[in-house]
Amino acid sequence: MKNEIIKEIKEHIPFTFLATLSAIILTAILFFVIKIQNLESTFEVIHPIHLFVSAIVTSGIYYKYKNNFFEALGIGIIGSILIGSFSDIILPYLGGNLLSLNTNFHLPLLEIPFIIVATAIIGSIVGIKTGITHLPHFLHVFLSVFASIFYLIAFSQTLTLTYLAISTIIIFIAVLIPCCISDIIFPLIFIKGKCCK
Repeated sequence: MKNEIIKEIKEHIPFTFLATLSAIILTAILFFVIKIQNLESTFEVIHPIHLFVSAIVTSGIYYKYKNNFFEALGIGIIGSILIGSFSDIILPYLGGNLLSLNTNFHLPLLEIPFIIVATAIIGSIVGIKTGITHLPHFLHVFLSVFASIFYLIAFSQTLTLTYLAISTIIIFIAVLIPCCISDIIFPLIFIKGKCCK
């Protein structure tokens, strides 16, 4: 399993970097050129969608190897909310403050718990019933990039184009490691015995 995990992370590096770079450029255009407003609301929409897609993959992978509906449901809910919050909120928050952006802490799980938990439950059920994992994983990484960026922009008091460019590495780390952990490592550590993705 260790070799499989390393292989998965290596395979995700090029796509994650490309997705991060593309998202940074698109966000810079939206924020500094078009000057879109109310990025906090945009984050409040992207974050639950990210958790929904994450739950599909996490529960789907677990259910694929261990045919237990309630266990897969629990793994999907816990994995998507905990690791998704780490990716979208905690890492950007820590990274933003490391760059002296004065980033504020904002946790939707405490502010809109029903929406967060409901999206994770529905996503987990979709993953269990459909078994699809590849396309949702692609969407998971893509949405995670945007959720992390929009969090950083919406809740940072001082953000310039230069800081946004520097934050590429923060976003890259905030997406690559948690997404691989959530979609691949987290469900597999609960499955005993040999398995291959």
